[in-house]
Amino acid sequence: MTMEADRHNLEYEEDDKGGASDEHSARVGTYVLGLGLATLLTIASFWVAETNIVYAPGIPVALATLAVAQMGVHLVFFLHLTTAPDNTNNVLALAFGLLIVGLIVFGSVWIMAHLNHNLMPVQQMIQMQR
Repeated sequence: MTMEADRHNLEYEEDDKGGASDEHSARVGTYVLGLGLATLLTIASFWVAETNIVYAPGIPVALATLAVAQMGVHLVFFLHLTTAPDNTNNVLALAFGLLIVGLIVFGSVWIMAHLNHNLMPVQQMIQMQR
């Protein structure tokens, strides 16, 4: 019982020293850094889309790269996704979610492309109805 009371008093002493305040300011600092990077990437995306400096066929690739970087900033700075051992389940859940979304999107595009290729032309369908 006395050991628990000592631990409780020690926690109050650490709070009085400003330990929680330092942690709070560090957390706010990471959010501000993430906001700055996200804003910078957003401005860069608009700049790439509007400028003539980037080769025109390369604009979609540049925008996709900036979008992936934006997602990385959000995952690290706002969702706190790291490679720490306690975040293994979060990383695996993210990877599984990306796999499922990829299967649905690319599978749907693949099916639609094959249906478009294999369907009968409209003129033949009209002749069959006559």
